[in-house]
Amino acid sequence: MKMKGMLMDAEGMANTFRRLAHQIIERNGGVEDLVIIGIRTRGVTVAERIKACLDSIEGSNIPLGIFDIALYRDDLQSLGSEVEFFGSEISFGVDGKTVLVCDDVIYTGRTVRAAISEIMSMGRPARIQFLALVDRGHRELPFKADYTGKNVPTSHREGVAVRFSETDGEDAVYIFDKD
Repeated sequence: MKMKGMLMDAEGMANTFRRLAHQIIERNGGVEDLVIIGIRTRGVTVAERIKACLDSIEGSNIPLGIFDIALYRDDLQSLGSEVEFFGSEISFGVDGKTVLVCDDVIYTGRTVRAAISEIMSMGRPARIQFLALVDRGHRELPFKADYTGKNVPTSHREGVAVRFSETDGEDAVYIFDKD
């Protein structure tokens, strides 16, 4: 894996989370009936960060949950024993709620499809919205993030690495060559 460049530094990420929080508040007329779910693993940190921004701005305490979409993957049979399931942690209902699903990068759209399947198995939300810190294109399924931090057109030979201080010692987004 050869790094090609930095797409966002710590300050850029902080500014992006604040901007996204304001977009969420504006689109939804506040945060009433909003619940947030992060997709394991890096989507959880994205969800925690956006929740912190929203709570700070609105003086709220928005419910936060964690999804492990492993059992909802459409390639589960082909992966065999490679799949690890850590479980989901959702302590609230979704009926009538606006469910904000968060992930670090949207690529093919398959992760979003799996998350929506899991949400629908839990109840009937008023709406489902999706936030991705980075959209790198190359959709295989027709999903688009409602809130996007940065659009980064990539080739199939490139990847995007989102790093968080909590797990990686720095806040940054990099583009790299997979070869």
